Amino acid sequence: MLRVQNISFGYDDKKVIKQIDFTINKGQNIAIIGESGCGKSTLLKLIYGLYDLDEGQIFWNETEVLGTKYNLVPGMSFMKYLSQDFDLMPFITVAENVGKYLSNVHPEKKKQRIEELLEIVEMSDFSNAKAKYLSGGQQQRVALARVLALEPEVLLLDEPFSQIDNFRKNALRRNLFAYLKSKEVTCIIATHDSTDALSFSDETIVLQDGKLLAKAESTHLYKNPINKYTASLFGEVNELKASQLIENYQEDETLLLYPHQLKVVENGFLKVIVKQSYFKGSHYLIKAVANRKVIFFDHDSELEVNVEVTLGL
Repeated sequence: MLRVQNISFGYDDKKVIKQIDFTINKGQNIAIIGESGCGKSTLLKLIYGLYDLDEGQIFWNETEVLGTKYNLVPGMSFMKYLSQDFDLMPFITVAENVGKYLSNVHPEKKKQRIEELLEIVEMSDFSNAKAKYLSGGQQQRVALARVLALEPEVLLLDEPFSQIDNFRKNALRRNLFAYLKSKEVTCIIATHDSTDALSFSDETIVLQDGKLLAKAESTHLYKNPINKYTASLFGEVNELKASQLIENYQEDETLLLYPHQLKVVENGFLKVIVKQSYFKGSHYLIKAVANRKVIFFDHDSELEVNVEVTLGL
């Protein structure tokens, strides 16, 4: 179990991580989401032991994670951290990069392990290519294979799919997270992609301005966002009064609604003017305006600009 106990940290007098406290069970996959600069990358580095905490403690089982004051080589041996800087050796091959930290005592086992890892990240065909000739997305996949090589107990990933095209990304995510589950590797991924949270994470942590706003099952957090900021991390969201959509509604509470939760209806209560239609493949995302406020909703076809429609739940 990973225990993060009331930790705070700042690069100077200003705190960028503020009294964060949570636990993660062995084998869980946890996504950390939040706007740029909220502290996602810093939190991963603290968990790995790259910095010294100002306050609080971090434990993996009974072992305390300590920073640079206590370790000549920063980082914990039972963890692996993949930053946005891949740190590959450019003049050696893909296979040599992946096997860099593997023992040479049993060369055949080493070779098999490298082949297994390259298959997971779909880079087998580039085994003998030098790293400097790879694209950014290919380098990212090789770097991912390398951090998996020694089967860490905890894997920390900072935007691990940011440079990988959607076709490769979807297959890679399925391969990677299935592999981690089979090995019971605890994984924490800092990401801007809501798919990482919704499709592949057991729980999601929401950060804002260095503070932990929520930690819950990803599906629960999506369906029950605690505020508009949280909902907006999963996509477009509308903030509306219930009375704008529901007839004779007594308590005028605020509703947070995703575009798919609104639809065009006859004689609806919310009148909007269509401004733009965005083709999304299976549907159109419609941008509309009501009383100078932007409203997003899904529709099965493109709508004419400046046409008035009415919306309902």
